[in-house]
Amino acid sequence: MSEHQVAGGGRTAEVMRAIRGRIERRSLTPGARLPSVRAMADASGYSKSTVVEAYDRLAAEGVIRSRPGSGFFVATPMAPLALAHIDPPLDEQIDPLWLLRQSLVVRPGVLTPGGGCLPDSWLAGEALRKGMRQAIPTAEGDDLSPPHGPESLRRLIVRRLLDQGVEAGPDQVVLTDSCTQAIDLVLRFLLCPGDTVIVDDPCYFNFLALLRAHRVKVVGVPYTPTGPDTTAFAEALAEHRPRLYLTNTAVHNPTGAALSAAVAHRVLTLAERHDLVIVEDDIFAEFEWEPSARLAAFDGLRRVIRVGGYSKVLSNAVRSGHIVTRPDWAAAIADLRIATGMTGSPLVGEITHAALIEPAYRKSMERLRVRLAKAMDQTIRRLEDLGLQPWIRPAAGPLLWCELPGGLDATELARKAVGQGIVLAPGDAFSVSRSAKSYLRFNVARMDDEPVWRFLAAACGGVAPQSGAASSSRRQIR
Repeated sequence: MSEHQVAGGGRTAEVMRAIRGRIERRSLTPGARLPSVRAMADASGYSKSTVVEAYDRLAAEGVIRSRPGSGFFVATPMAPLALAHIDPPLDEQIDPLWLLRQSLVVRPGVLTPGGGCLPDSWLAGEALRKGMRQAIPTAEGDDLSPPHGPESLRRLIVRRLLDQGVEAGPDQVVLTDSCTQAIDLVLRFLLCPGDTVIVDDPCYFNFLALLRAHRVKVVGVPYTPTGPDTTAFAEALAEHRPRLYLTNTAVHNPTGAALSAAVAHRVLTLAERHDLVIVEDDIFAEFEWEPSARLAAFDGLRRVIRVGGYSKVLSNAVRSGHIVTRPDWAAAIADLRIATGMTGSPLVGEITHAALIEPAYRKSMERLRVRLAKAMDQTIRRLEDLGLQPWIRPAAGPLLWCELPGGLDATELARKAVGQGIVLAPGDAFSVSRSAKSYLRFNVARMDDEPVWRFLAAACGGVAPQSGAASSSRRQIR
């Protein structure tokens, strides 16, 4: 078979696959001009005759078309967006979409020590049940929610935000079906394909999946125990001119760190100078004993958009999120909410409101914080016995970011764990720069399963533990 034949492979097929791949990833869109035959030959290392054959075959299939004297152009309609094809293929264990699938599919016997949700038995189930009994009898089955969402819940959110130093009115709150939907709506509102977004490195892996869906350029800034490295942050703003910064502040995901007031002020100063919008994901706010620094509080919601929700503490099945921003943006986002999904369920809003005002909710949260603190101490102690070093000791929440001993590869460890029914969360799934290969994220509320500990003990057995104080590489992920 000659190099020009495509059945079963060959050089011509390689060129054709490369072009189709660029079209699927939308780096080549309808009407875009392909590289010249000479340029493609130089780039691919194949002969010009091979490239001509590939282009001719793609033209015959209707994928591209020739314009005499001008070259070849993409002719095929835009392919349906497949997120898995936008970026180069990744190992499953560090692919954000793969990890999200694992977290959503409940399979008997599969353990998820790195998952982001609490077990059902840890949640405020009593408050939720009482809230449902209060809300359901008064619900009207044919009612639709107003554009911003039920006012009772919006007013409650406004009152609760005062505890964090965030002042807002009900007209600045838009209710959503989840915190993830809240972030997606904000991204739709602010971004165009090709814009640049700054994220922490490491950051919550679903940020990376969402930004992939919006087809934007993602730039990571190293994260420290008190927030983003402000020197690197300033350099990224000057070099890349991003439109938006997407971050957690209180109970940072995956590290569990909290933003300091000094770093918050520096970040906001830089944001003002570079006309940067900040999206502050505060989904873990309820886990804190005392509120830590909030960008939204210092900024007064001028250029900071705050998103949050209560599914992390009420129920994984009751999805409720919200956006808090300046009034004109809230109105525009509410319109976008209607255009893309009509309005949310008023019943969910009323149930959430009724559950949050139950005395049982406050008592449940107090018990949960104590339980998480004990689980954190126990988990750190056992991990340190195996040679795993916590990056920091978080002040609140369930998340723990740890370095494996002896430079073990977390992705390889995660690959082996899947074969034993254990889904780990390796560091590179959270890292734009793929610089966290020796880290794992743990959820201390999901560390009661002895098979997980036996697996970690076997994996780390014989590996010399890290010695001395935390190294600089553990204090700042690069």
